[in-house]
Amino acid sequence: MDATIPADLRAAFEAYEAAIVANDLDALDAFFAPGPDTLRGDTGGLLVGHDAISGFRALRGGVPPREIAELHYRPLVRAGNAVASTAPAEAVTATPTPAAAAPATPTPAAAAPAAANTPVTTTAPSVDGDVALLVSVSAFRGGGRGLQTQVWQRTGGRWLITAAHVTPRTPALDRTIWRSVGDPFLQGAWEGPLEGLTVAVKDLFAIAGFRVGAGNPTFLEEARPEKVTAPAVVDLLRAGASLRGIARTDEFAYSIAGDNVHYGTPPNGAVVGALPGGSSSGPASAVALGHADIGLATDTAGSIRVPASYQGLWGLRTTHDLVPRQGMLPLAQSFDTIGWLTRDGDTLQRVADWCLSYDGSASTENVYGAAGRDLPWRFVVPEEILECVEPATRAAFSRMLAALAASDDPPPLRAVHAGDLDATFTAFRTVQGAEAWRNNGEWLRAHPWAVGPAVAERFRIASQITAAEEAAARRDLEAIAADLAELVDGAVLIFPTVPGPAPLRTADVDAVRAATLRMTAPAAAAGFPAVSVPVLTVAGAPVGVCLVSRAGTDIALVRLARRLADLVGAGAGR
Repeated sequence: MDATIPADLRAAFEAYEAAIVANDLDALDAFFAPGPDTLRGDTGGLLVGHDAISGFRALRGGVPPREIAELHYRPLVRAGNAVASTAPAEAVTATPTPAAAAPATPTPAAAAPAAANTPVTTTAPSVDGDVALLVSVSAFRGGGRGLQTQVWQRTGGRWLITAAHVTPRTPALDRTIWRSVGDPFLQGAWEGPLEGLTVAVKDLFAIAGFRVGAGNPTFLEEARPEKVTAPAVVDLLRAGASLRGIARTDEFAYSIAGDNVHYGTPPNGAVVGALPGGSSSGPASAVALGHADIGLATDTAGSIRVPASYQGLWGLRTTHDLVPRQGMLPLAQSFDTIGWLTRDGDTLQRVADWCLSYDGSASTENVYGAAGRDLPWRFVVPEEILECVEPATRAAFSRMLAALAASDDPPPLRAVHAGDLDATFTAFRTVQGAEAWRNNGEWLRAHPWAVGPAVAERFRIASQITAAEEAAARRDLEAIAADLAELVDGAVLIFPTVPGPAPLRTADVDAVRAATLRMTAPAAAAGFPAVSVPVLTVAGAPVGVCLVSRAGTDIALVRLARRLADLVGAGAGR
């Protein structure tokens, strides 16, 4: 009995491997079986369906040079809809014969890197011979080994991949998430209320002896090592938390998508192939993936709330100026705010209780006065913000409100008008842009080539804002903040944090970005605290619910958010 891998399957595998090395996207798409049932998994998660796999691959880039060191073959038997292996207790090792006539499979231009005498472990072929398991070991020229497990099926005379799992070589660190990382990177106090927790620090905060990189390699290269650690970092260390590392940010924190043209896009810990949300993308991904327990982040226009919603995290934007911003690289000082990302409400409460208390913080004022009292268990729903929300998310939010009203602890709920969101966003964007250009314009004029096109365009627009336009926008913001203060006088705003689930990396995010900023700008414009609570699930993906309260009530707001989450539960609104 012929115990070697079928010649046409061997040729198909080699052609596929050549396409991988050459990053021939068309050939790779053709090798994966069409339809919604094809699978591809790796350490980042599972992709289901040919389109999802194709979209992921389009943004991944090629693999480093490698050779196939081992190839193992197991024919599988189809029994009805089930597939079973015919492998005996001990497999037979054989050297395959050279490929015969060319199979009816895509042929990329690059030569197949799998040598003809690569060892192949095989068993006797199956009865049907149309389904096979291939396991290959990759030896990378730069060191390290990887593993690929694939199920191939012969369809219409061609071998196609119906399922694949990739185990990459062990990385020193995921550079899309981390700039620098350690275990720990910096040890905190041996005792304290945050003892045992780890922190991912957004690359905007000063850490003594290290440079601030702001998500840009040229900026990092020219920066000087910091002499003093930022108070927001020190507070966490004093409480017993240790730094896991310095995490990535979008360039100069001027984005909410989470991508970075220099370092890549951090993975979304909740939705494979989706954007992580920015600009606190690195800390958010680190927390969502379990690399750290706390993300120390900033929020100017939603940079904590958006990634929290996209990745199913708790995220608190604190009252403006409540947490000291010394040692933090600014984007727009009128709105820049420090806050935290966590996987659960209890951890966020512990962090807020410590960092916003007199005993905890080295420099914040005692906010245990107003913040120590409970906020009213009363919610108002801003109708204009709901108009920005995608239909499926709005339906899930409505179901959550219905569940809340039917609970054992129903709060009063009423709809309110939040004003002209376009006017709010325009005024906010004008002041933000003017300040961003004052902070970074000189550096950008000297380095026009050093930033990605999307961020460069935002700075270009910011550079054209006149003093008169900025002054008018500031007057508009004063009235907007006063109107919002009336809405949260005796109640808490409640609405979905973002329009919907995290967009895929291949999506056109411009429209989503515009709608998102209209939802996040009001709280930023007023300087109010806002917390995103991961209680909605839409199409299997998390979406946060945002609560906004009056200034200085941050601790009570987190406590209220936990009360809400306990009542409706994670995944509410499904």
